[in-house]
Amino acid sequence: QVQLQQSEGDSVQAGGSLKLTCSVFGSIYSSYCMAWFHQSPGKDREGVANIDSDGSTNYADSVKGRFTASQDKANNVLYLELNNMQPEDTGIYYCAATPWVCTMVSSDFNYWGQGTQVTVSS
Repeated sequence: QVQLQQSEGDSVQAGGSLKLTCSVFGSIYSSYCMAWFHQSPGKDREGVANIDSDGSTNYADSVKGRFTASQDKANNVLYLELNNMQPEDTGIYYCAATPWVCTMVSSDFNYWGQGTQVTVSS
């Protein structure tokens, strides 16, 4: 069983930056695909970024060049660095893990963090 624990919510003004963390507890972290999802108010949960077990990353077009996903495998921590944040980035961010194919589709992931509320003000 894999358990994910996320950092608490935070707020930032447009143009600012945040760094979210997701601590992973389990014995097969290194073999899992990890991902970040974003759920805007009133919208479906959408993939933001993923990191495959080999370290390769993929990003949604909307965040390319602004957000960076990374892993500290030695300490079992997943990060999402959010730079130049905009009001549309507001919402709940979830980290997720799956032992299967590495996608940014929420239904492909079977382990989830509790979510982190992020608010970006203009």
